[in-house]
Amino acid sequence: MRVKDDHLTELYGLPAFTFPEERDAAGVVLPEADAVAWRIGYERWTSGERWKDTFERLCAAVDSARIRALIVGIWGDPEDIEPDEVMRAFLGARDRLTGLRSLYFGDITDEECRLSQIGQTDVTPLLASYPALEEFSVRAGESYNMEGLHPLRFPRIRHDALRRLVVESAGLRGHVLRGVGESELPALEHLELWLGAREDGGDGEIADLAGILSGHRLPRLRSLALRNSEMQDEVAAAVGAAPVIAGLDVLDLSLGTLTDTGAEALLGGQPLTHLRKLDLHHNYLSEPMRQRVRDALEPAGVEVDLDPSDAEAEEDENGVPVPSISVGPLTY
Repeated sequence: MRVKDDHLTELYGLPAFTFPEERDAAGVVLPEADAVAWRIGYERWTSGERWKDTFERLCAAVDSARIRALIVGIWGDPEDIEPDEVMRAFLGARDRLTGLRSLYFGDITDEECRLSQIGQTDVTPLLASYPALEEFSVRAGESYNMEGLHPLRFPRIRHDALRRLVVESAGLRGHVLRGVGESELPALEHLELWLGAREDGGDGEIADLAGILSGHRLPRLRSLALRNSEMQDEVAAAVGAAPVIAGLDVLDLSLGTLTDTGAEALLGGQPLTHLRKLDLHHNYLSEPMRQRVRDALEPAGVEVDLDPSDAEAEEDENGVPVPSISVGPLTY
């Protein structure tokens, strides 16, 4: 659970606990290894210890085999330093972290670093090295800097235990969408992708979602979130016609630029009355369209979130209102 512009408060049903740096460790009573989600991170520019050293002290201080959940916070300057050191630390500890079931990679607040500027790497070696992992979440950006850092990469992989996959981004690359869609994830129940904006590197197209929308490699998927997209109308139309929707309990198209055009296409596609919840919050729907959605779904027992939230259209150079995503170049 993330409180807006704050660090995670829990993960895998466990309360988050920040493992102290060595200079702050005196007198700190540590909880049991499996009682909390351990967070390793520190205030940007103020740390007196490298991330990998804090990680090694944690593994030595508690029974590492009983650690269930880990939260990766700032590992240095995320705009200038890729998390290669973090990756090496995890790969080197795979024989010790045998009980790890949930990993959140990039618990970095807005104030610490804009989402679009968080440098990332290929995260699939983590999944390959932890075959029992059930949850994996990552925050990733394009990392606008002069160092040539790489954005997130997610080539095709097979993972038999993963139940929850979340990628939060201000702009996802098409190759990431294709990599997820081509992956064999037979246990996956929840998939959440923040598509983002082209200005922040989000060059994905509807065609890049084909593997996901077909549902062929996602037999247990029950919750699909394609959020924070500046092409939300096109996404809604594609989802409405996609085979994957028949098996869903929850559909989330929130945080994006959804207008009446997209909602019309969604309602005109496959039936949605089997859903438990449809989340469209942060949208640009007219009140008549909101009522149409309610009338179509609520009598069937579907919980519908139509809250426009903080959606406000930005004006272009000609003064024409242009819908904007919740987490993007103009708002983040």
